[in-house]
Amino acid sequence: MVISIRNKINICLLVLLALVPTITTLVDDSFYTGVFSRVLILAIAAISLNLLIGFGGLVSFGQAAFMGVGAYAVGIGSFHMLEDGIDWMGNGYIQLAGSVVISVVLCLIIGTISLRTRGMYFIMITIAFSQMLYFTAVGVDLYGGDDGLSIYERSDMLGLIDLNDEDSFYYLCFTSLLFVLWFFHKINHSRFGQVISGSKSNEERMLAIGFSPFKYRLAAFVISGVFAGYSGFLMANLNDFVSPDMMHWTRSCELIVMIVLGGVAGLFGPLYGALAFLLLEELLSSIPLNIAGLRVGEYWQLIFGPLLIVLVLCARNGIDGLLPGAKHDK
Repeated sequence: MVISIRNKINICLLVLLALVPTITTLVDDSFYTGVFSRVLILAIAAISLNLLIGFGGLVSFGQAAFMGVGAYAVGIGSFHMLEDGIDWMGNGYIQLAGSVVISVVLCLIIGTISLRTRGMYFIMITIAFSQMLYFTAVGVDLYGGDDGLSIYERSDMLGLIDLNDEDSFYYLCFTSLLFVLWFFHKINHSRFGQVISGSKSNEERMLAIGFSPFKYRLAAFVISGVFAGYSGFLMANLNDFVSPDMMHWTRSCELIVMIVLGGVAGLFGPLYGALAFLLLEELLSSIPLNIAGLRVGEYWQLIFGPLLIVLVLCARNGIDGLLPGAKHDK
């Protein structure tokens, strides 16, 4: 079997990501283990969102809300375990199951309503639902309201995985990313994925040959939301904190920027986008240069914005489009 240059680059990226804890140990700087854990978690959320955007043509601004649901499942569980002595609520598997079940229910409700619309109307409805969940979290004072909720005990995985150990947590994120890449590769090349892509290209034709795009889109919406909830579960354990800001629609914008930056046409595009987005954020925000008493690093978005515009104008399909063998949209 001949491996293309494109796939060799993707494999090299995964190998480098697998070596991150080893490299940070050698240079004695564990800070970057946390940074790359965040990259992997956001890559999982972006890859799942790309099922809707890249393959389904559905620009959803509600993905962050499902991440928030997963994060609050951890925060609320930890809160009641410590405050009320309800030990089972600290169980990571129960928290994870809770985040999945709530994400599925919310996706079914939001998807059933929003997927009956298209274009701008679909965008507006997903923003509306996202903001409803955001303000619900802001209004619940028991769980910190606008100030958020500190997580003093990470999820208890019953001894199978120690989430308090940085390396163990990193490899949980890395293994999850590998599974997500495999899972969405299978979906994209399955009959289900072909119907989703076909509905994006020509919905009337799919109806004419006997497929109901709505059911397939709703299933894709639920699948995407469940993986977003899982990424929220991981993010809450990484940050030891959860707040309504995680659910704000602008957080969904960041995921969309990662997808555009990395490329919507490829499976690895969101991973490249998350990697570039967070590393540029770290690099640009650390610029020590001062101009007229203002530190340039504090306004890193002013540099990042033009870079993103140049990339979009010069590289079709983002970073993924620059790799050999890229497929460009016509």
